[in-house]
Amino acid sequence: MDAGFLLVVLLLVPVLIGLGLWMSAQRVKAVKAWAAQVGWTYLGSDPSLIGCWQGQPFRIGHSKRVSELVVGPFQGRNAASFCYRYTTGSGKNQSTVTFHVLALQLPAYLPTLELTPDGIGAKLAKTFGGQDIEFESEDFNRVWRVEAPDAKFAHDVVHPRLMERLLRPDATHLSLRIEGTDLLCWDPGTPRLDAVASRLQVMCAIADAVPRYVWLDHGYDPAST
Repeated sequence: MDAGFLLVVLLLVPVLIGLGLWMSAQRVKAVKAWAAQVGWTYLGSDPSLIGCWQGQPFRIGHSKRVSELVVGPFQGRNAASFCYRYTTGSGKNQSTVTFHVLALQLPAYLPTLELTPDGIGAKLAKTFGGQDIEFESEDFNRVWRVEAPDAKFAHDVVHPRLMERLLRPDATHLSLRIEGTDLLCWDPGTPRLDAVASRLQVMCAIADAVPRYVWLDHGYDPAST
C-alpha cells in the first residue's frame, strides 16, 4: 500500500469519527428542541423497550438499540417516538437497519392486529401462504394487507368507517399494529419528527374506531372515562 495513501487514511479516520459524533450531537439537540416545543419529554433511550413487542420490526436481528426516545401526551393518550436499530449478519456481511417507531398506549389489552401496505413484499408473502384477511371493500383490500390470529376481531375493528379513514393519503403508506396495550407505527429510516403528529392522528383514529363492545369484551368500558 502506498505510504501517502495510508497517511491520508490515518488522517481521515479521526476526522470522520469526529464528524459523526458532531452530527449525532446536533441531532440530539434538534430532538430535545422539538420535544420542548411540543411539551414532550426527551429520555434518549430505554433498553426495556427492545423486549416490549414481538412483531416486526422487533423480532429479528441482534445488537438492538433504542435512541432519540421522546414521550408525551397526544389527544389524551400517552405516546412515544423513538429510533430503533438492529444489526443483521456478521463480519463483513453486517448491516444495520433503522426504523422510526411510534407507540400509542391503549386503555386495555387487545388481540394482535396488523395492517401493512399491500405492496410487492406483501404480495410475495401471500404467494407463499402468508395471511391476508379479506374485507367487503375491494379498494381497501387492494391497499392493505391485514393479519390477525383472530379474524373475527379483525372484522370487528376494521369496519367500513375505519376502512374509509385508512384509505386517506396520510394513512395508506403506514405500517400499523395493535399489540397488547399498545398501537404501533413503524417506518424505515431515522425519525421524522415533522411526521409524528400526522401519524399519531391516524393511530388515534384507529383507537377511537374500536367499537365499545370490543372494549367491553376485554374488560374496559370507554363510557366510564
